[in-house]
Amino acid sequence: MTTSYTQLETSHVPVKAWVRGVPLEESARKQLLQTATLPIVQPWVAAMPDVHFGLGATIGSVVPTVKAIIPAAVGVDIGCGMMAAQTTLTANDLPDNLAPLRHAIEKAVPHGRSVGRRDKGAWHEPGDPQVQAWEQLNPRFQCICEKHRKLGGANHITHLGTLGGGNHFIEVCLDEADRVWIMLHSGSRGIGNAIGTYFIEKARNEMNALGMEVPHQDLSYLREGTQSFDDYVEAVEWAQDFARMNRELMMRAVVAALRTVRMLPKFHADVMAVNCHHNYVTRETHYGQEVWLTRKGAVRAGAGELGIIPGSMGARSFIVRGKGNAESFESCSHGAGRALSRTEARRRFTLADHRAATEGVECRKDKEVIDETPMAYKDIDAVMAAQADLVDIVHTLRQVVCVKG
Repeated sequence: MTTSYTQLETSHVPVKAWVRGVPLEESARKQLLQTATLPIVQPWVAAMPDVHFGLGATIGSVVPTVKAIIPAAVGVDIGCGMMAAQTTLTANDLPDNLAPLRHAIEKAVPHGRSVGRRDKGAWHEPGDPQVQAWEQLNPRFQCICEKHRKLGGANHITHLGTLGGGNHFIEVCLDEADRVWIMLHSGSRGIGNAIGTYFIEKARNEMNALGMEVPHQDLSYLREGTQSFDDYVEAVEWAQDFARMNRELMMRAVVAALRTVRMLPKFHADVMAVNCHHNYVTRETHYGQEVWLTRKGAVRAGAGELGIIPGSMGARSFIVRGKGNAESFESCSHGAGRALSRTEARRRFTLADHRAATEGVECRKDKEVIDETPMAYKDIDAVMAAQADLVDIVHTLRQVVCVKG
């Protein structure tokens, strides 16, 4: 039978990699193979076409584990993901000058980060939406902090409904019929980072204490039946709920902000909404076996399920429908995937390069975002071609406004 993936063998289980027509860097290949040698991994590791080297585990990998979870594979941006909503606006409703739209979004949603007493990426006085959302999340958080007091000092409500930095973004896009969409990308912010970091260290310490060896310390895992495992599952599920709520609050804020732009007519944004994680762990059954499935930079693509695969700044993005491919554990890529490190992108490209690559997109065009320039990412069209058996394309989006952290 013809397969659309490349199989890499290890001493334990294989890696099935959907990388035909896209580059697989040697460091990512090595990292995938290390993960596949862990005794807790069954029946194989799946690598998506946007796969690239990551801290802890390969970004763009799907890792099923039996009676254990690898916290560093889940990572520190727990619950990071995408949300998209189709509006009743069309391209004809947009003004020629899109700067007011970008400025309205930037004013409505804290983004980026600044060091000091007043972090520009956090709320200084959370509003009613944040307070009400936090009231839903806080009781479970307090239970977590009673057992792990160190987590209580991390940013939580002040980051609820905020964007962050790096590759997080908010965009206004047009689809193939020139309908306007709002799309955004973010996760669990400071508290997710604190939870991930805390339990990654706990996993390392516990394995060291037991004298258990792994190919790399970042592949240390927590074992089912231990208190640490139960506490991690409780905390990571809460962080994933925080991340989903974070995106919902931002989407509401962006819609409200755009409604204040006088050049835009009245509109609704409830035509279609997709809200999906791409950095998370959950219990699923595959091939008749119950596993803890970690999608590290991968989206669930069950049969008929909608997902979002964003391109880079200036590239196309896609709303997709999953095909439920069993061999990928019903998963697909979470984006284009980096082709260059942030350092290498800054070294290689100039502001002129970035401005040319983002021509026609209302966005920042300064040296601080060169590491996010489209040339730092893989070709999104090649990535989509490599996973044609994982998803169908429902809508193709092109950015016209992009807000970066």
